[in-house]
Amino acid sequence: MAKKKTNNTKWIIKITVLAFIISLIFSLISELALNNVGIIIGVIVLFIFILIGVVFDMIGVAVTVCDEKPIHSMNSRKLKGANVAVILKKNSAKVSSFCNDVVGDICGIISGSAGIVIATTISIKLNVNPLYVNLIVTGLVAALTIGGKAMGKDIAIKKSNNIMNIFSKFISYFYTPKNK
Repeated sequence: MAKKKTNNTKWIIKITVLAFIISLIFSLISELALNNVGIIIGVIVLFIFILIGVVFDMIGVAVTVCDEKPIHSMNSRKLKGANVAVILKKNSAKVSSFCNDVVGDICGIISGSAGIVIATTISIKLNVNPLYVNLIVTGLVAALTIGGKAMGKDIAIKKSNNIMNIFSKFISYFYTPKNK
């Protein structure tokens, strides 16, 4: 029991540090991309952060709900990424936590901040009351994020094995599990 608690504590510390680092990187990208750029570029950056959050949310759900049998079948046939898929599935709680909570939440926070920068820019350029622009932009960001994630979850549940295959193949280009 003590070993499980230690492993869990290590995981919590790792994920917290990783969240901090990813948040710094995403914030830096957002600041660099939104600093003194036009509204169009700002909106594109905003949509990219929303899309990243939606995609990672889909991946987190897909890894959690996918069926193990096809993964093991692919692994026995030595298909590209299948060994990564086995590891992802065995660690689905951690993968889901990383994808949904770390990346998804960071993207939500960054997109909210980006939305405020865009709203401020719009209100200054159009000489409009910032309150109204902030309300509209914040509402749109929230709606797109929540709607996108709701749609993504539905797709992830229905197409979980396909998403898992694509994601594990992609990961396998950067990570090769050690043979046991």
